[in-house]
Amino acid sequence: MGILRTRMEQDLVLRGRSEHTRRAYLRAVADLARYHHRSPDQLSDSEVQQYLRYLIDERCFAWASCRQTVGALRFFYEVTLGRPRRDFSIPLPKAAKRLPQILSREEVARVLEGTQNLKHRALLMTTYAAGLRVSEVVRLRVSDIDSQRMLLRVEQGKGMKDRYTLLSPRLLVELRRYYRVYRPTEWVFADRRRNAPMDPRSAGRIYQAAKRRAGIHKAGGIHTMRHSFATHLLESGVDVVSIQRLLGHANVETTAHSLHVTPQSVGKRASPLDLLRLPPVAPA
Repeated sequence: MGILRTRMEQDLVLRGRSEHTRRAYLRAVADLARYHHRSPDQLSDSEVQQYLRYLIDERCFAWASCRQTVGALRFFYEVTLGRPRRDFSIPLPKAAKRLPQILSREEVARVLEGTQNLKHRALLMTTYAAGLRVSEVVRLRVSDIDSQRMLLRVEQGKGMKDRYTLLSPRLLVELRRYYRVYRPTEWVFADRRRNAPMDPRSAGRIYQAAKRRAGIHKAGGIHTMRHSFATHLLESGVDVVSIQRLLGHANVETTAHSLHVTPQSVGKRASPLDLLRLPPVAPA
């Protein structure tokens, strides 16, 4: 793709797409070109649709993967090439809406206790205590820790936005303990082989290992810690708008999807029936 790839990558960066999305979109367009053995800017709509049907019928792509491919191709043709909106005719069903898996407070404690060393414990504790995405926690800098105002600065999070989130006093104690041993210079959680942030996949493996040692079988990766942070704040009485700001969501609907009302908290709520003033029923 050469020049087209460079142009598309620049367009993705300018529109604030995450590194993960940029890689996925570029790969989708490259795969389209490889399938037809031609540059993607020379393909017709019918040829693009043929490729999408191939993904579904022969490669058995999941609908979610196909949706992402459609998004990538539309971005390439409409944004990078500046062509009119592309209406690919492959029907894509709505994704099933599932509530995220949430860890209870006791399970979070077991995960933290299941870490094997100080660095892993500090990493997972920071993820949960501040409600960070894995891409944010691995790129946390030493200078982002504001112990005077008890805040953590998240620089260029998802959507290329800066924000502040909570710095727990308990987390600060843990980070200072971690600092005395590891002496990080730039990145709080650096790759041990080079002066760069830890690979997000490594952080994910640390979480999964700690979860296994804790004997927890709930599905989900390290992002579960962020969902749990939001839900536990809600259960503590923090309003949704405040949680939205801490998570860095653009709209409150996204925050609402991140929240999960646990059976324990449901049990503490009164049914509307209990609030009605009804006369007693005479015995039959």
